[in-house]
Amino acid sequence: MSVKIRLQRHGKKGKPFFHIVVADARAKRDGKFIEKLGTYNPVANPAIIDLNVDSAVKWLNNGAQPSDTARAILSYKGALYKKHLMGGVAKGAFDEAEAEKRFNAWLENKEKQVEDKKSSLSQSKADAKKAALEAEAKVNQARLDAVAKAEADAKAAEEAQLAEAKAAEEAANTPAVEETTEEVVAETTEEPTAEAEGAEEPQA
Repeated sequence: MSVKIRLQRHGKKGKPFFHIVVADARAKRDGKFIEKLGTYNPVANPAIIDLNVDSAVKWLNNGAQPSDTARAILSYKGALYKKHLMGGVAKGAFDEAEAEKRFNAWLENKEKQVEDKKSSLSQSKADAKKAALEAEAKVNQARLDAVAKAEADAKAAEEAQLAEAKAAEEAANTPAVEETTEEVVAETTEEPTAEAEGAEEPQA
């Protein structure tokens, strides 16, 4: 029987969640399996992987063949490296204590890399939030400036209209006064009094 280490898909549409399983190569992807080795959540950033490394190494030593994605996960979690170390122990290159020491050192380095990535992502998220707030503040300030300019323009236009109306009113009142004065002068000049008319009559 050919045995494979592969993924079984679970989770909702658009939110995949996988089980890492050991199954018969002839079985359906999401069908019957022999043993569950862990879980894989690719939605999170970084991805969340829970893997029983010792069981994975046992199945690898028994000839189980991982799929491409499963191999990447096993490498990421150190199962392939531990299998390599166990091979060195079997060959007598070093003892099991040294192999465990090397593996723990590798795990510490890997965890440090993961934490650095998480810190980098958190910093990037904070920077993006700060940039978004600054952009929003600029937009709000531009909107306030536009409103203030519109109000200033409206006030200036209103003042200009008032000035024009006042000037028009003054212009309308001034000719009326002049016309009244001219009429008075004309009446005084053109209409002689009765005494003046009697004086001008010729003598017989």
